[in-house]
Amino acid sequence: MASPTTKDARRTFAVFGASVAAPRLEPGLYVVSTPIGNLGDITLRALQTLTGADVIACEDTRVSRVLTNHYAIDTRLLAYHDHNAEKQRPKLLQMLADGAAVALISDAGTPLISDPGLKLVAESLDAGHRVVPIPGASALLAATVAAGLATDTVLFAGFLPNKGGPRQRRIEALAGIPASLVFYESPNRLAAGLKDLAEVLGADRPAAVARELTKKFETVRRGTLGDLAEGYAGESVKGEIVIVVAPPGEIAETEIDIDAALAEALSRSGASAAAGEVAKATGRDRRMLYKRAVELKAAATGGEGAS
Repeated sequence: MASPTTKDARRTFAVFGASVAAPRLEPGLYVVSTPIGNLGDITLRALQTLTGADVIACEDTRVSRVLTNHYAIDTRLLAYHDHNAEKQRPKLLQMLADGAAVALISDAGTPLISDPGLKLVAESLDAGHRVVPIPGASALLAATVAAGLATDTVLFAGFLPNKGGPRQRRIEALAGIPASLVFYESPNRLAAGLKDLAEVLGADRPAAVARELTKKFETVRRGTLGDLAEGYAGESVKGEIVIVVAPPGEIAETEIDIDAALAEALSRSGASAAAGEVAKATGRDRRMLYKRAVELKAAATGGEGAS
């Protein structure tokens, strides 16, 4: 394969209606972050890298072609995923040995974060090839900053085990770590995962569930693990999901603030309107706030609190 430095012409990509020439790349493996939903979240450097590479190794060519077509990038796509990695990795390593620039991407976000690529990076380094990170979108970081929980120490714990017993044991192993815990989760296992998190870590531990980040139906529900587990029980959800759990011992003083906010809102309106007002101000789930508003109103009146 010809070295990138011998190419006669630069490739181009399209952005904001203009055709932009990409600089030639030095040989090496470029680990490129791509959008997790909104195609506008890609960086100019990522576009330059994908355009200037000799080949793009991606999980699913159909998914990646949506991105490359959007930006008029014509670099060749090569499928590289868990099921063909043993066959494809030697080919990619040989390309690198021949002086190629190889871009590695996942279906969404930053490669190697619960995505394929670790062995390719490790073997590329072992062979003396240059590995260049091209940072960008990550569901892990997006959910962490949107959760409103501690960010000074964060532990990414990936996906929890599918089955209840192993899942609970994994949660128990993480329970005492003094950090916010971040999990990726399947929508089909969200309710069961939240139930186990609440049982093992404590129902009062603050948490957030982020779904479809950067996409049209993005939602971030905040509350205690107990409230979130109850709220999602039996609910059908879709999309990519991230769970963020506060560090141990951070039993929310914010719960007192929520009660105070609801009480103040209840002084002006009924439970439904109060829940809507506080939900808008805090980002908390409206249904959970409504339930709490009814409880507070009932406690204050000595009777039923619904309105």
